[in-house]
Amino acid sequence: MQTKILVVDDREDNLLSIDSILAHEGYQLVKAGSGREALKILLTEIDFALILMDVKMPNLSGFETAELIYAREKLKHIPIVFITANSYDEENTYKGYQTGAVDYIYKPINPQLLRAKVGVFVDLYKKNQRLLAQERRLIAINQSLENEISERKASEEKVKVLNQQLLDNIARLESTNKELDRFAFMASHDLQEPLRKMLVFSDRLTYKYKDIIDEEAGVYISKIQHAGARMQRLIEDIRTFSKISVDNNSLVESDMNALLGEVLHDLEEKILAQHATVDIAPLPSLYVNPGLIGPLFSNLIGNALKYTREGVAPVVRIRAELAVGDLAEQHTASQFCRIYVQDNGIGFEQEYADQIFGMFKRLHPEYDGTGIGLAICKKIMEEHHGFITAIGKVNEGATFIVSFPVKAPVQQLAMSRARGSE
Repeated sequence: MQTKILVVDDREDNLLSIDSILAHEGYQLVKAGSGREALKILLTEIDFALILMDVKMPNLSGFETAELIYAREKLKHIPIVFITANSYDEENTYKGYQTGAVDYIYKPINPQLLRAKVGVFVDLYKKNQRLLAQERRLIAINQSLENEISERKASEEKVKVLNQQLLDNIARLESTNKELDRFAFMASHDLQEPLRKMLVFSDRLTYKYKDIIDEEAGVYISKIQHAGARMQRLIEDIRTFSKISVDNNSLVESDMNALLGEVLHDLEEKILAQHATVDIAPLPSLYVNPGLIGPLFSNLIGNALKYTREGVAPVVRIRAELAVGDLAEQHTASQFCRIYVQDNGIGFEQEYADQIFGMFKRLHPEYDGTGIGLAICKKIMEEHHGFITAIGKVNEGATFIVSFPVKAPVQQLAMSRARGSE
């Protein structure tokens, strides 16, 4: 926008002369023929870079007009340069400055001097405008920062409230889970006695009346016994699931080879009956709860022996390796020991890899089972601050990977690898 300059003079020829001198400077000149007309203009327009005003005018002199202009707070920023044909003495000159004038230009006007002085004041005006704009921006930025700080404080308070609510909810959930575990334990305990009696009496019925019971009745009793046995396994699995709990004091350095050996000893008859091969590479010692490692491997190896392909002898391979990098960075421990349990059974579709660890989830209902075994494995690993994953391919087998945090030096694993490579 053009810089505006107000020119006040009662003589038209003087106004034309100033207009001619400043015509090529790119200013917007607003002309007033008297002090009153100038005051009227300044009622609605205040964005002038400079006022050039004649001193000697009828009715209101330049000095009087200047006093009235500077009486208004909004106009005090506009510099006034007096134009006069008189050479005033010091007293009158001081009077001009006292009214607010910043300079004098004497008639006849020197065009170069007028352009130079106007240029100085216009430059000062532009710099002041830039400073004012910068000040406005800074004020806006400060206000924005204050609003942001206020919003952030409010958000922090909300986060604190939400965190507290989350902690309260977690505490309630933990309490509820403990209550559910206690309920499951007690319920399964109370169910065992009537179930045991049902199985005992069905056995007695079969033994005592086997000679008079017809074939159809025998089938019915057999189904009762089979259902009872399955229910007994289900109750036992629920009891096992509800009892799983690990604290740091129960974690001790344990020889995983020895713990796995106990599991294989318990499964020896089944392994021999199925002509299965179990190939085990040496495992490291880890900090675990020894009482839970048995159920973990028993379920994993038991599944490998259960979900077999017809006509194919089961082969189970177990090995360990130290996991670092991306896998370890996702968890609190710096290193994990992975133990792989791989089989050559019926496998499963990979899309079900996460679902199989859910309670009562069974991908193959035609096989006998409760659907709790892998849920038990998952809970055991969570209690050890580890995790379990699975990789499967239909009719090619499945691999279950249990990852334990390494909380002690793993020289044993290095030794195991060395022995395995021999």
